[in-house]
Formats: sequence, structure tokens, C-alpha cells
Amino acid sequence: MPFQILPAETKFYDWFEKGSTNLFEAARLLQDLMHNYERPETKIMHITDAERQGDFVVHEIHDLLHKTLITPLDPEDTQTLSHAIDNVVDTIEQTGILLLLYKVEKPTEEAVEMADILVKCAEQIKQAMPLLRDSKSLDQMSKYTIEVNRLENEGDALYRRALENLVESARNDWFDFTRWKAIYDLLEDATDQCEDIADVFQTVVLKNG
Repeated sequence: MPFQILPAETKFYDWFEKGSTNLFEAARLLQDLMHNYERPETKIMHITDAERQGDFVVHEIHDLLHKTLITPLDPEDTQTLSHAIDNVVDTIEQTGILLLLYKVEKPTEEAVEMADILVKCAEQIKQAMPLLRDSKSLDQMSKYTIEVNRLENEGDALYRRALENLVESARNDWFDFTRWKAIYDLLEDATDQCEDIADVFQTVVLKNG
């Protein structure tokens, strides 16, 4: 790490960890909705609460950036990481909203499995985030980023399978095809966005490890 006369503001780490915890909770709420599809309106309200909390975290990080002379991570990486976390939570909320908008009666097996993968990705991110606090711990980051990448590949394969099954089952039902294609797209986007977070981790390791 470069020599610094003034200490870097460590509150950034607190907010990153709050953001990753909020992401994990949002993913768990979506998973619970998919597995136990009852009172969806109420459950999606809780997901929306998580999305608002995510927006608050991003605001606090950006506000801290404007007030801080020396940051523990590059300001660009700080912004990229905060937005990457927020993007996943936003996509989770959008998924829940589509379930309501399209009046889904029951999630498909593939949607449930995709939500499960998303929770696993979020859990890896939550576990990895505290490692940013100490440059000596950054070499442990790779096991988490590798697992997120593996899960994202698993999610891609599941997404393709979901589309194949959708073509078979709903090729003559435009509405059913359209709604599930949109939902699968969002679930796949969410796992891709988790990989974006892992990419930021790798960038930080390269710069600071």
C-alpha cells in the first residue's frame, strides 16, 4: 500500500458490508417468495424495503466520497463497487414486481433454482466483503470470486435450460412465453451482476494486494 500521511476513512468498509448484507437479505427474500409463493404482495414489499435501503447505502458512500480526502480504495473502484451491489438489489426488486405484474400463479422449477443460485452468489459476496479491510487478507478473496464465477456459469446453463423448456411448453402461448422470458432474463441478469461485484474484488486485489 502507498505511504499515507493521513489515515484513510474506514467507514467505507462499514457501508460496503451493510450493502452486501442488504443484498444477501434481498436475495433471501426473493428465494423465500419463490419457494413459498404465498402473500406475494407482502413479500415483495419487504424486497422493496431492501431496495430502498440499498439506495440509502449508495447515497451514504457517495456523500462520504465527497467529504473524504484519502479513501481506502480508489474513488473509481469505490463508486463501481457501490453501484454494482445496488444493481443486484434493483434487479431483485424488478423480478418481484414482474411476478406481480404478470400475475404469476406459481414460480417454475427453473425460477426457483435460479433464485437459489442467486442466494449462493450473494452469500459469497457477503463473506468476502470484510476481507477488503486488510490488504493482508486480500489473498483470500480469490476463493470467493472463483465460486461466484462458477455459480454464474451454473446460472447461465440453467437459464439456457429454462428457455429451452419455455419454448417447448409455451411456444403457442404468447403471454406465458413473454412473462417467463422476462422473469428469467432478470434472474440471469442478477447473477451476472454478482459476477460484476467479483470483478471489482479482483481489481482491488490487483491494485492493493
